[in-house]
Amino acid sequence: MSQEGYDHATVEERWQEAWDDADVYHVPDDAEDPTYVLGMYPYPSGKLHMGHVRNYTITDAYARYRRMRGDDVLHPMGWDAFGLPAENAAKERDTNPRDWTFDCIDTMRGQMKSMGFGYDWDREVTTCTPEYYRWNQWLFRRFHEAGLVERRDAEVNWCPSCETVLADEQVEGDDELCWRCDTPVETRELDQWFLKITEYADELLEAIDGLEGWPDSVRQMQRNWIGRQHGTELSFDVEGYGPVEAFTTRIDTIFGATFFAIAPDHPIAEELAEDDPDVRRFVEEEADPDGDEPNGVATDLSATNPVTGEEIPVYVADFVLSDVGTGALMAVPAHDERDHAFATKKDVEIRPVIAPEPDGWDGETVPDAPDVEEAAFTEDGVVIGSGEYTGLDSETAREAITADTDGASEATQYRLRDWGISRQRYWGTPIPIVNCDDCGAVPVPDEDLPVELPEFINTTGNPLDAADEWQATTCPECGGPATRETDTMDTFVDSSWYFLRYVSPDLEDAPFELDRANDWMPVDQYVGGIEHAVMHLLYSRFFTKVLADEEGLQHREPFTNLLAQGMVQLEGEKMSKSKGNVVSPQRIVDEHGADTARLFMMEAAQPERDFDWSEEGVRSTHRFLTRLNDLVEAFAAGDVALAGDGDAETADRDTIDDYVADETDAAVAIAGAEYDDLTFNVALREAQELVRTLRSYREYADPHPAVFEHGVDVAVRLLAPVAPHLAEELWETLGRDGFVAEAEWPTATVDRDTVERRRRLVTNTREDVRDIIDVAGIDDPERIDVVVAPDWKYDALAIAIDSDADNLISELMAESHIREQGDAAASYGQDLQANREALRETLGGDAEYDALRAAAWLIEREFDAPVRVERAADADEDVVSKAEPGRPAIDIVE
Repeated sequence: MSQEGYDHATVEERWQEAWDDADVYHVPDDAEDPTYVLGMYPYPSGKLHMGHVRNYTITDAYARYRRMRGDDVLHPMGWDAFGLPAENAAKERDTNPRDWTFDCIDTMRGQMKSMGFGYDWDREVTTCTPEYYRWNQWLFRRFHEAGLVERRDAEVNWCPSCETVLADEQVEGDDELCWRCDTPVETRELDQWFLKITEYADELLEAIDGLEGWPDSVRQMQRNWIGRQHGTELSFDVEGYGPVEAFTTRIDTIFGATFFAIAPDHPIAEELAEDDPDVRRFVEEEADPDGDEPNGVATDLSATNPVTGEEIPVYVADFVLSDVGTGALMAVPAHDERDHAFATKKDVEIRPVIAPEPDGWDGETVPDAPDVEEAAFTEDGVVIGSGEYTGLDSETAREAITADTDGASEATQYRLRDWGISRQRYWGTPIPIVNCDDCGAVPVPDEDLPVELPEFINTTGNPLDAADEWQATTCPECGGPATRETDTMDTFVDSSWYFLRYVSPDLEDAPFELDRANDWMPVDQYVGGIEHAVMHLLYSRFFTKVLADEEGLQHREPFTNLLAQGMVQLEGEKMSKSKGNVVSPQRIVDEHGADTARLFMMEAAQPERDFDWSEEGVRSTHRFLTRLNDLVEAFAAGDVALAGDGDAETADRDTIDDYVADETDAAVAIAGAEYDDLTFNVALREAQELVRTLRSYREYADPHPAVFEHGVDVAVRLLAPVAPHLAEELWETLGRDGFVAEAEWPTATVDRDTVERRRRLVTNTREDVRDIIDVAGIDDPERIDVVVAPDWKYDALAIAIDSDADNLISELMAESHIREQGDAAASYGQDLQANREALRETLGGDAEYDALRAAAWLIEREFDAPVRVERAADADEDVVSKAEPGRPAIDIVE
């Protein structure tokens, strides 16, 4: 033992090798239904960062806990290995993406093993291998056969730096920057392949309510992204252009429409821009859909309201989006905040046509118009100033106006758009299509898959466009000359089903073994960053539903429970290379050990919360592990003075022994529940407090051998999921058989409610003693008496908690043994009546007496005075009168 602590490097290397040799984390294929624990697989960037370490420590700790609970646990790891960063790195270094990627994988795999992550490495998948991406291509064909693939011209997001298309979700922030390189994104018109995710929009939306194990924030983000709106489609006749379709969810407000607005890229706006310099300047230079305020430009056009016949001015406005609704809308400033802001800015009429429904409204009286000069009234209400529809409620008016208006129809619109998967880059899955002059775009047959990537050509643009020999092929249908598709798939295709490949990673005739997937799926616990709340999770849900419909998968959702872990920060800022505030996980492992890093991260905050990295926190955690190691080694070496000379059968058991036994039991009860909920910080606080209790126990008394041994045994097991290496070392030191990784989780004989009541009782009692000593200025107490309440008060409290009677006193006095207490009962009853909302259950009288006797040593140690715990029947009546359930009376003798 060095002054710095135990030899963590030797301990960690030893047990990592032992686990590997024993295949501790391997899950056999014949496991019936293992608990599936999964962290989002990483992109192999070359080194683990602290976000990786936190994510994978969460899943590893939970997997280890479930294994100790007796579960078969599937806990695999793989690599999201395609992607533009590898291609860019290869270009910069004049190498190829494959070599770069596999070098990074080797490095990161080694780092993961050094962290002690217990993965079943036999199930490792790497998405850039033909053995994996063959099945991307196979799935593309299945989607194609199901009518879920389409090729069409589309306006796409284009990153000029990465020279590739980006999905909407990959364009970030108000400045519309590429998610990879922060370059401003442009728009281009390109021929693209799409997966028709919109075919599943309704199910994707409606099934969100069933994802009860997902964070509410993630579920709401998915709802918002799908963006379903029910409303009405109707046409406004625009001067010179004829009918223009508009969509509205509030046709009940149509009498208040005072202008018509079209998107800057609407065909009418583009035509106007050719001749109108003001429109051209706005469209090309000023329009900012993400700006803080709506902006626009007037045109010389007018639109005819199809319900009122009124002509209203037409504006080109940047708050109208071509890919939301129809790219044109009726604007009602009095009842829409955005329209109100625009109308105020442009001095357009604001005309209220909906009024709040008055309290007690009779359905006949038309209420007064609301004041909408300063702000729009956006709620449903009563229609006013709207001809024959005046006096209807909003819902009824919507139905009536839609039915009465020629050409109007109920419609549903979505924000969600089909998923464009085409990427103009090399390092991705080749889209399995050949282009034939006679047959068109023809899917590559299954028997010719995989279409493998050719050798990398270091060139600008898409290297596949320069691979002439690879492109040249024959048409599968006519046998004539054809060329291969040079677009590759969005890498989110890889991650949309990888969790299924882990089930059967070496299967050669299908992407996954169907029967096994039906048994093992869905993933029980999934962990990853909130940044994937829309893209990856939505696409994975889509793939799972299609596979259920087309391939017989029995599950329609991939992940039962989801945890979105928070960031690791330094001084309040996210760690990043650009900020120069990155802490190297490897340095922490080298200096303090993997267990220290793991334990610090898990104890610092709840997993879903951000937390600040602290070097002092790391050192403190290491000191704790060193103290634990010292304690167990001392016990195993016989250096702890035990009662009865270490013989558990002859040693007398005292109240302090009962206290430690109870606290050991309590730690098990609470830690287990918190591990179940993945609130590791609370579970670890219990384990650490137990270690502190055991150290105090050793210092204050000669511990009972059985109680002390059970305490250290439990502490080691409670810490094993998070600090597995040292736990294994100490398990062996204690002389236990097998691995602690495979040991049974300790069992508790007490429930959590009882634990919390007992601890609350002890804590409150100690605080009351402190307060009395401080207020009375007692320097050296001779004795401290603690007196529990009489039995009748516990009965009275129980009645008060259960009672819903208005007159609690009468109900209490109906009990003869309470009534016999006279004025004392009346006084206590009045207190209970006054505090009924705050009443809570306590331990019973006997249980309080036992708990206080067991904890008396804590008070004795703190105040250096003997403590006497008495029942009410044995104490002075003046003291007893002050005692209440959960709050014993305190009498301090000077």
